[in-house]
Amino acid sequence: MRFVDEAVITVEAGDGGNGVASFRREKFVPFGGPDGGDGGRGGSIYIQADDDTSTLVDYRYTRKFRAERGKNGSGANCAGRGGQDVILKVPVGTTIVDTDSGDIIGDLVEDGQKILVASGGDGGLGNTHFKSSTNRTPRKCTHGFKGEFREIRLELKVLADVGLLGMPNAGKSTFIRAVSAAKPKVADYPFTTMVPNLGVVDADRHRSFVMADIPGLIEGASEGAGLGIRFLKHLARTRILLHIVDVQPIDGSDPAYNAKAIIKELKKFSPTLAKLPVVLVLNKLDQLAPDTSEEWCNHILEELEWKGPVFKTSGLLAEGTKPVVYYLMDQIEQQREREVEDPEYAAEVKAFREQLEAETREQTIAAKEAYREMRRQQRLAGLLGDDDEDDDDGDDGDMEVFYVR
Repeated sequence: MRFVDEAVITVEAGDGGNGVASFRREKFVPFGGPDGGDGGRGGSIYIQADDDTSTLVDYRYTRKFRAERGKNGSGANCAGRGGQDVILKVPVGTTIVDTDSGDIIGDLVEDGQKILVASGGDGGLGNTHFKSSTNRTPRKCTHGFKGEFREIRLELKVLADVGLLGMPNAGKSTFIRAVSAAKPKVADYPFTTMVPNLGVVDADRHRSFVMADIPGLIEGASEGAGLGIRFLKHLARTRILLHIVDVQPIDGSDPAYNAKAIIKELKKFSPTLAKLPVVLVLNKLDQLAPDTSEEWCNHILEELEWKGPVFKTSGLLAEGTKPVVYYLMDQIEQQREREVEDPEYAAEVKAFREQLEAETREQTIAAKEAYREMRRQQRLAGLLGDDDEDDDDGDDGDMEVFYVR
């Protein structure tokens, strides 16, 4: 299955059926009068969140959806049948945006949540509505109204409490494998992770949170280098960012420089996203000699001038991961409790998330447009073959949610 996190579709609700002009015809009833029925209402189009759906790939190939038209009315005051509604299933975490106005129609964050995106047209009136004491044989009826038409953009952002940041091969996928039942691909080459992976982390009985692993970032990512910039928007719904730093990079680079580069790219992509709480994890301690590991870690922290929370782990051996999980769980629970108990804080969080959503949406669209323009220029310059696709809306792969047993 292809992982697709954005799609543009058109939806057209059904037109209303026409009303009819009809008169009662019965033996021995010379003045039957009008009995034309109304037209049926056109079908509407809804979009519904569904836990069993994990990608928008279906809307890459079928982009036009139209609901059924209402049936015309008939005699004997019989109204026409209403058109059947259309319900489109999307993953939980999908935002629906009107492409013309840019307004957010709805945000589906719960399974089963349903939003009306195109309303069916009302049916026309039969001639029985136009009878009066001075017009006993009205021959007037009305046509049904047109159904609503819209072009909308579906944007999927994974729902997670914690988002993983880091360079390619920093050990993010290994870390999420160590703390959850998620099994993303792990290999000794960059960009092994091609799509976001979700894992449900079980801290204690009835205490758990969702962690998201996105493709690694590299320097220049905010200008389109690498893969991570295309998935940074998935961190917009997280509460905490977990920055994984490889203390002994395989390419011999400076870990402190790499960490600074990630922070820089994050700020360039979205200053609001960079304001989320960040926890630093110095990973792959198993690659350092025991007598030098502490000194080397202190050197990295000094270079970063790090004042926030920090943990030292080995994702491969699952060493030091439990304290990270318990710390994250405590922080998440404290945030949730404060939002419930303090309305002002909850309002601040809501405003912050709305700003973050708008900012990441704007940056993502701008990055996509810049990429398409770059591809267009390359094609004009003859640098791309005819078989190269100028389409960056989707990636091969899967997004899966795994539950610890």
